[in-house]
Amino acid sequence: MPLYDRILVPTDGSSEGELAVCHALDLAAVHGASVRAIYVVDTARYAGMPMETTWEGVGDLLYDDGEAALATVRELAADRDVDVETAVVEGSPSREIITDAEEADCDLVVMGTHGRGGIDRLLLGSVAEKVVRGSSVPVLTVRIGDDDGESATEAEPATETEPAATTPDAAEPDRAPSDATETG
Repeated sequence: MPLYDRILVPTDGSSEGELAVCHALDLAAVHGASVRAIYVVDTARYAGMPMETTWEGVGDLLYDDGEAALATVRELAADRDVDVETAVVEGSPSREIITDAEEADCDLVVMGTHGRGGIDRLLLGSVAEKVVRGSSVPVLTVRIGDDDGESATEAEPATETEPAATTPDAAEPDRAPSDATETG
């Protein structure tokens, strides 16, 4: 019995974010799962734009970016022979990711901890944190960069693979620390 049937992967279209997409697609291929990829147009970010700027023009550009990002996901999915469904949605990114995962009956959300550079990188990081904290669907975060701008493939292994506090070793406080840290 496969562990996952349907995996949600939000994408921002960045080359760094593509690492999380590839991770989701690889998981789907191993488990025989389908993937739902979404691109969220963050309408809240553009609500305070000056009146001279037309939402239609900005909206068209953002939707074009979303379609390009999702086309990349479709190409990567075809390379792995994974069924993929895509959608561009509007709203607050963390809220839309959580809602979409629940409404689409997904078993897992796979997303990067960072995406774009600069302030966008910090904002996407906070999106991942909000999704992890608010989602009823399990969330797998993929470390796709660090403070030096390295991607996860160039950096040291990510710490997300360390055992969580709910592992059997961590749940037994009477064990010596060497028993809990050595796995053989």
